[in-house]
Amino acid sequence: MMKSKYDLEDRLIRFSVDIIVVCRELEGDYASQHLSKQLIRSVTSAALNYGEAQSAESPRDFLHKMKLCLKELRESLVNLKIQKGVNLIGDLDGLENLLKENNELIAIFVSSIRTSQNKNKT
Repeated sequence: MMKSKYDLEDRLIRFSVDIIVVCRELEGDYASQHLSKQLIRSVTSAALNYGEAQSAESPRDFLHKMKLCLKELRESLVNLKIQKGVNLIGDLDGLENLLKENNELIAIFVSSIRTSQNKNKT
């Protein structure tokens, strides 16, 4: 996983790609399939909604889409924690990197949403 600075959209896309790659390697049992499909939906939704936020029609629309990204990232984090708890992902170092990146993305969105809310109060 890249550690250099790059823009948030690229980072969300890279995170989505990393998740898809990991999910392709999961076993085919019901729990693995259920959680991996949901994880792919939530993580890619965050990236796609961020793309929409860049073309928001108003500050309120931007804020709404950013909050959707945050919601999806939080869902992804819980999903990864469940998968970690039942040992569905065998690559523990890779899993820890995904959890770290997920947490960092959540922190970025929380900060960005706060900034946007404060800016729109005036």
